[in-house]
Parts: sequence; C-alpha cells; structure tokens
Amino acid sequence: MATTTHTVTNQAPPLVGYDVFAADRALAEAVERHLEPLAPELLDEARAELSTLGRAAGSVQAREWGVQANENPPVLRTHDRYGNRIDEVDFHPAWHRLLGKAVTSGLTDAWGRPGGHVRRAAGFLVWTQAEAGHGCPVSMTHAAVPALRTDPALAAEWEPRLTSRIYDRSLRPPARKDGALLGMAMTEKQGGSDVRANTTRAEPLAAEGEYLLTGHKWFCSAPMSDGFLVLAQAPGGLTCFLVPRVLDDGTRNVFALQRLKDKLGNRSNASSEVEFDGTWARRVGDEGRGVRTIIGMVAATRLDCVIGSAALMRQAVAQSVHHAAHRGAFGGPLIDKPLMRNVLADMALESEAATVLALRLAAAYDAEGPGGEADRALLRLAVPAAKYWVTKRCTPLTAEALECLGGNGYVEESGMPRLLRESPLNSIWEGSGNVQALDVLRALRREPQALDAFLREIGQARGADHRLDRAIKGLLTELADLETAEVRARRLVERMALVLQGSLLVRWAPPAVADAFCASRLGGDWGAAFGTLPHGLDLAAVVERARVDL
Repeated sequence: MATTTHTVTNQAPPLVGYDVFAADRALAEAVERHLEPLAPELLDEARAELSTLGRAAGSVQAREWGVQANENPPVLRTHDRYGNRIDEVDFHPAWHRLLGKAVTSGLTDAWGRPGGHVRRAAGFLVWTQAEAGHGCPVSMTHAAVPALRTDPALAAEWEPRLTSRIYDRSLRPPARKDGALLGMAMTEKQGGSDVRANTTRAEPLAAEGEYLLTGHKWFCSAPMSDGFLVLAQAPGGLTCFLVPRVLDDGTRNVFALQRLKDKLGNRSNASSEVEFDGTWARRVGDEGRGVRTIIGMVAATRLDCVIGSAALMRQAVAQSVHHAAHRGAFGGPLIDKPLMRNVLADMALESEAATVLALRLAAAYDAEGPGGEADRALLRLAVPAAKYWVTKRCTPLTAEALECLGGNGYVEESGMPRLLRESPLNSIWEGSGNVQALDVLRALRREPQALDAFLREIGQARGADHRLDRAIKGLLTELADLETAEVRARRLVERMALVLQGSLLVRWAPPAVADAFCASRLGGDWGAAFGTLPHGLDLAAVVERARVDL
C-alpha cells in the first residue's frame, strides 16, 4: 500500500553495475606497470580479462550471490539417512557460482603463464570484493603448487588439476576429475601456530611414500576440497602429507568431520575440525622436512592475505566515497565538506598503499632472469612485513568506512557489516601479528640477502622525498640493533612496511597521493584515527582518484 507521508530523497544509489577493475585506478596502473614490460599484447589480454571479471564483480547478480552465500552458511552432514558416515558439507548454490567463477577466471592459475601472478593477484583483488569467503579454497589451491613441486611426480599428477579452469564440485577420485581444489589442515588444539607441537601420527605402509594418519586437526579449511595438505609426525619427524578425500578405487578416505566452526565472519566458507583414524596419505617431500616443504605454500597464502585485505579496503573506500558523493548534509554534498574529505582521503591513501604493495609482491613472483633472484630474496622479508601491517590496517579502515555511512552503514543491507566482520580474518590466518613479526626477525638474522634486497628496493626512491629519506635513515638505525629487537619487533616491522609502501608510492603514485602518504605515515604529522591528515595537502585529488564513476 502506497503512503503519502514522505518522499524518499537524499539516499545514495546502490554501487552496482560498474567495472571493479577499471574503476580502481591504482590497481589498473599497477597491472600496466608490471605487465607492459613483459609484452604489450600480454597487457592487452590481461586488461580485457580483468575488465570482464570486474564487470561481473560489480554486477547486481554477483552482489546477490554474496548475500545469499552468507545468509545461507554451509551445513555439515556427518551421516546419511541410514547411519552411514558420509562427512559432507552442503553449500548454497550461490557459493558454487562464486567459486566456479573464480576458478574459470584463472584465479588458481598463476604458476605456469607469463605475468601469471600479477594477473591472478589483480583478479583475486577484484573478484573477492563481491564476496570474500570463497577466496579461501581459491587461495589454498593456488598456494599448494610450490609445496607439491617438492615431489615432481606428485606435482605432475596434481598441478594440472589445481590450475585447471574447470570447476568440478563432485566428490569422486581426483584422477577422474578435470579440475580439483585443495585445502589444508595444519594446526591442532594444543599447538596452534606452533605446528612442531603437532601430535598427529603418520605410520608408514609397505608401499613407498604411503602412510596411515591418526590424530586430529583443530582447523581444517574448506573441508569440501578434493585433497588436503596435512602436517603429521612421521618416524623421521614432522612431515607434510597429501590426504585425498576419495581414494582411487572410489571409496571415501577416513575423514571424520566433527563440526563446523561458528565464526565471527567468513560465514559463507566452512572451517571444520577433523579426526584421522587410519587415514590414507601420501608423503610430500622428505620425512622431517614438513615445515620446509610447506614454506612456499605459507608464503603464497600470506600474500593472499595481503591481497584479500587490500580488496576489502578498496571496497570499503569505494562504498564510503560513493555514499559521500551522493549524500547531502549541512548545505552541500558530504564529499565537499573539509573534514569528511580528510577522512575519505586518509582511507584512500591506506587502500592505495595496500594495493600497490600487493601487486609489487605479486610481480616479484613473476620475476625471471638476473633480477629474479633479488626479487625472490625481497619476498622473504616483504611478504611477512606486508602481511603484518596491511592486514592490521584493514579492520580500523573498514570500521571508519562504515561510520561514513552513518546509521545506514550499521544496517546489514548496506553490506558494510559483512565487510567489517571479515576484516580481522587475514591478520589471524597463516600466522597472527606476532608470528609475522618474529618471522621478519628470523629472516633479518639468518638471511642477509633478504635485507640487501629490501634495502635496494626502498633505495630506488631515495632523494625523491625528504620525509622518506629521514624514515629510511631511522629504519637503518633500528635495524642496526637486532639483539634487543624482539620486544620492539612489531614497531620495527611496521616501520619496514610503511617505508616500503612510501618508497613505492613516491616512485609510482600521483604526487598528491605520495605527498599525503609521506607527510602522514612517514613525516609524523598524523593522528591516531583516520581523518587526521595535515593541512595543505591536495585531498580533493586523492578522494577523486578513489571515486567510482557510474
């Protein structure tokens, strides 16, 4: 029944029907920067591919899938109607559509194509803005490749399935599938991130490389996957194993799902507890080398934490700037109010710095030739530093962006509460803040080539901004004393990440962006909350750069 009490005015239209990739100037420029030197035709192909994905991510349909997948979370079915153990997880059709689009768009296919990591990182940043939870199995499937390559025979068997663009949700022997997904089950109740405290046992069988596992895993991610990388104690020590869900003869492997976790966010994705009781497994790498075997996977998933947080921040900033551009208050558009402009610009700086850093690290994975070795050394320090800092900036930014929408942002229909619930996840997954900070210290003490690569990277911007130069000098002073570094590790890693971000922005971002970043993050003229940028900066240019034009 129509009412005549009022007419709805001064409400921002939904931010849908746009190209998420093309509207993100920082991301589009990064893709061009890192791909054009490889081949102009490669850049053209990537742009077309990413714009197709960007239009899908910005569509009404994709946003509806995201809502449906989170409002209808996965359901565990441990037994069938007759009492037989089946251990299956049912997902809403929207989940399968999101995951299927990710796979068919090449988001698990980075390792074997030119510029593959930049293209895949950009695609992951674009598509997970529609819905973040399904990015978990996408990330683990992508990241499993370097671990499997420690066993060439195993890699030859599994890598074509993991990098396939065919999404096959059926539960059957992997050999009968053209596409497969991998999850992982590393941590246990008593150890958490301290995986060397794991108690799951692996008993060798007569056949070379085959074992039976007995034990439990406290967090098993994406339990509907076709296989899982697992750490267990073999006779020779902590070892990595591949556990298939379905055996070659078609029977189900012993994979007893106990329950699904009731999580703060990430509701569309299933995280489970699993028991192994005579579970068949295949060894990956040598006995006693489990941590070294999975280290490549851990680095890749940590980078995905950075990319995923950059995606959340970009979507939060896009929504808040869009709202402010269409909402009037106190005599004019919110976006033109000096204080609101300061808030929006401050968040836009954080978002762009995260995006530029994430794509630079992805490009380091693609590096070949003489520069490839230096880039790989850079990753050893830059990935945990970026993972520490970028993921920690995600939650306060998302909360501030929600506040920009006022009461509308606190309402579930706005989509902002889902972003906020998702925002802490990446700082926890693959090692929380202390784990990352201590990993940076470990690399500084044991791998001098990593520090050399880091210093060369930031050194490329020396002399371009006096605030960056002072920050580099201060960082070198802190790095000179590693004996007492543990107690101040978080501060040290924060400074490393900020100096790296500042150096990249000085080299590649528009002057308004680089100036504002250096003045606030490196020059010290900044408060503890967003919206405290100093006077005299070109904030209008920073905000306009972050705005989506419908």
